[in-house]
Amino acid sequence: MFQSIDAWSLARQVWVFAAGCCLGSFFNVVIYRLPAGKSLVTPGSHCPGCGHAIAFYDNIPIFSYLLLMGKCRYCRGRISIRYPAVEAITGLFALGLFLRYGWEAQFAIEFVFISLLILITFIDLDTYEIPNVLSLSGTVFGFLCSFATPRLSWTDSLLGILIGGGSFYAIAALFQYLRKKEGMGMGDVKLLGMIGAFLGLPGVLLTIMVSSIVGTLAGLPVMWRSREGMSTRIPFGPFLAIGAICYLFWGPAFIQWYLSDFWGA
Repeated sequence: MFQSIDAWSLARQVWVFAAGCCLGSFFNVVIYRLPAGKSLVTPGSHCPGCGHAIAFYDNIPIFSYLLLMGKCRYCRGRISIRYPAVEAITGLFALGLFLRYGWEAQFAIEFVFISLLILITFIDLDTYEIPNVLSLSGTVFGFLCSFATPRLSWTDSLLGILIGGGSFYAIAALFQYLRKKEGMGMGDVKLLGMIGAFLGLPGVLLTIMVSSIVGTLAGLPVMWRSREGMSTRIPFGPFLAIGAICYLFWGPAFIQWYLSDFWGA
């Protein structure tokens, strides 16, 4: 016999996913306008090609992109796949966190953290810069949240900030001293400090490990194609974000496996 579906539970999950997608739609606005110093409120959504205002029925997350087949209704200019991708990613993370925590405070804390990582990732991909307003405000918020959650003490959060940001600052300073040029921007230093504020020292260490591995695997083909070798400019913020999210969902379980099963500690 099939189990009956809890309609109310399903409705809540659909609502959370849809709300996340709607926030993702706003995140697209932030990703485009914040680095350019434009208002996040006015003017309303419009086609970057022809400038025509986008009607509400053409601005429904994901569905409008599919219905319009990825093109502007008026000029038929192509709309980047990034728009529905950001909406879907945000919605899926919102749903995943909701399934884990329900309406607990930890859901809101981690969703804010992931939202900041999404914004930072796509802005860094576009501009090779990480806005201070995101990383520094995120660091303060993450530290304050340590007083409201049993998962991370304020001392662990502070240690994550100091060692996270401090370690990357030391690496950046050493690289600049040896190579006589900037190899890692201060934006990455502040981002790792923000990650430390939310995840503490263990999260910082695992984030560095995962981001280094993923960054190397992704960076080598890019350097080979550009034929610029180590001089190839590659944003590192997205890899730090991947490492932080990996820790958020699987880090504690991985650390427990590593210590108990791998090392037998």
